[in-house]
Amino acid sequence: MDIDDILASVDHADVSSPESTALDHQLLTRFWVAERSVPELLPWPRRLMDRMMERVRQQIETIEDLAAASSDPSSSTNAPSTTNQTLTLSILQTDLSRTQYLLRSLLRSRLAKLTKHSMHYLILHSSSNPSQHQPPSTDPKMQQPEDSIPPLPAPSYTNPDTPLSDSEAEFLHAHQLLLARHFGSSFLSSFPPQLRRLDDNAGGTSMIQGPDKREVVFVRCLAEEVVVLAPGEGGEEDVVGGTMRMGDVWVVRWEGIRRAWERGDVEVL
Repeated sequence: MDIDDILASVDHADVSSPESTALDHQLLTRFWVAERSVPELLPWPRRLMDRMMERVRQQIETIEDLAAASSDPSSSTNAPSTTNQTLTLSILQTDLSRTQYLLRSLLRSRLAKLTKHSMHYLILHSSSNPSQHQPPSTDPKMQQPEDSIPPLPAPSYTNPDTPLSDSEAEFLHAHQLLLARHFGSSFLSSFPPQLRRLDDNAGGTSMIQGPDKREVVFVRCLAEEVVVLAPGEGGEEDVVGGTMRMGDVWVVRWEGIRRAWERGDVEVL
């Protein structure tokens, strides 16, 4: 029996047909590679992750059922059947480990970016226009570091510009709140009240740093033709930096190829 046949024989028809399973695993692998390579947090693939987590749950249940059946003393008399169950169990566990590795590595990559640029992503999540974020109206003399943290939107709030999932937003808000309180008790409490905020932009210099979108990435062209853009300075129009042909592999700045990646015209290597 082929390994694919064994995996397909335990798939559930709702989300785990062999074709959709293979396609989703390929999409997850591509997204994992891209997330580890690009400098900024990519939009959370909600539907893909929901399907993958459902498959993981179902596969764990199947493995537990097979493990219980193989350990049943009443079934030990049938040697060929027991051998088949053991082989199937081993293959399913290997396949599950492969998927779990991708998911864990993906989440760790996203958490590293979130904690590195926490205020940037918090403001991006709380408002579709970060530049319009207004500090809370508190007494300047009573200003504390945690006052600069934007409130967490209600669960029903949806911002198309945020790359965070609901769980990531909750984690990031709690993480930054603890960090702000730690900074306040450690050293910021000795500063003048107007210097205690974590989002201060006095003098035209903002304390909030986002990811550097000018970092380079390796990409492969998947479309007939893809134009690489170089953002203009001072509000000027984007400048064409070159044209990729299908199959070409280039080293380009992420900001010049991000739109093409969103359209699926290129893949990050």
